[in-house]
Amino acid sequence: MQPVSNPFQAMKDVFIKPNQVFATIKETHNWSWIPFIVISLITAIPIYLYFNFIDFDWYRDLVIQSTAGDLSPLEQENMAKAMNQPQLLWASVIGAVVANIIANAILALYLNITTKSDEECVQGYTDWYGFTWWTSIPSIFTSVIALIILSFSQDPQLSPISLGPTSLAFIFGLEMNSPWFSLAQSVRLESIWVMYLIAVGLSQWTQLPIKKTYIIATAPYLVIWGAWALMVLL
Repeated sequence: MQPVSNPFQAMKDVFIKPNQVFATIKETHNWSWIPFIVISLITAIPIYLYFNFIDFDWYRDLVIQSTAGDLSPLEQENMAKAMNQPQLLWASVIGAVVANIIANAILALYLNITTKSDEECVQGYTDWYGFTWWTSIPSIFTSVIALIILSFSQDPQLSPISLGPTSLAFIFGLEMNSPWFSLAQSVRLESIWVMYLIAVGLSQWTQLPIKKTYIIATAPYLVIWGAWALMVLL
């Protein structure tokens, strides 16, 4: 079997032989910068293109009606005046990248804590933070699909849901004013893949039982989604 010799090969091989990739990156340093940069760029590109493609007046009205439809006409007018295309473009681009950074920082903290039960695990917080970028690689597919949708669309009133084409919100065609929209937007098909990669990585980095690695990998997602669903219902 060909060894994983560089981070670009590792990014490719994580889809076909993740065990070997995680075993390799356990012994390497500074490779995690590559998936971090690639994921950040590929996350930002569809958002940048989207805001340069859409009918911004339509988009602004859509956002106001979806998020502030119960405000008075004057309040909605003031909100509309405060929204401009460059501001929203860069806020969305930077916000998406920062959201990934924060989400992975929290996940790394969780992994660092839950693996303490393995006395042979020597990885620290920064190791787990690098680890999370390798498990985030499936998110690239969402951005690629979004780019394809943008490339073929000729309608400048393209729904922003199209930026998350693997989400349940997109799949089931939920409107932005639906109480289930935010939750459905966060539940994405590649999440299953991410959970699998976390479990595989844990099996390579720790001596924890396989069953426990899958529990650790799936628990945060299931707990957050379950609690979110209860809040919507209640």
